[in-house]
Amino acid sequence: VKDTVWHKVADFSFANQLGDTIAASKLNGKIVVVNFIFTRCPNPCPTLTRNMKRMQDAYLKNDTLVQFVSFTVDPQRDSVAALKRYADRFKVRHNNWWFLTGEKEKIYNLAFNEFKAAVVDGGEVDTAFLHTNKFYLLDKKRVIRGWYNGTDSADMALLARDIGLLILEKDKSKKRNLFRK
Repeated sequence: VKDTVWHKVADFSFANQLGDTIAASKLNGKIVVVNFIFTRCPNPCPTLTRNMKRMQDAYLKNDTLVQFVSFTVDPQRDSVAALKRYADRFKVRHNNWWFLTGEKEKIYNLAFNEFKAAVVDGGEVDTAFLHTNKFYLLDKKRVIRGWYNGTDSADMALLARDIGLLILEKDKSKKRNLFRK
């Protein structure tokens, strides 16, 4: 029996809500939950953000193990300052939840080619304006391990469970020395 082969998200670099440049390499070694939002969205983005906030609160004691990332799909309007106001409105802790902005083309390329947003949403995603309710779960090596409906409480429970499983997952690439010297 073969394991499922999952996709590793490529390197990227964007500005967060504090004005810091965030490279994908800062995610290495952390479990990552990603979504795509925009600050002027009436629905479902506020619901997605509230559900992500609940997830952040649930992992308060593990805030160095789990990183939350929300990419804006409207970077022309969602400046660093706008993202900071939005994050503050939801009382986000900025240490392990980044709201990222940058060039629209780069964000959409990441969404479609790395996170496979159109595939996950059944190919019905508008390529001119991405609007998905999915949360993406990445393991410690930035490999996508699952996607979840961010507006569905049963999916959110599955996401919480799967984060816990990834926290406990052993790194198979590390060799253990079974003999003491």
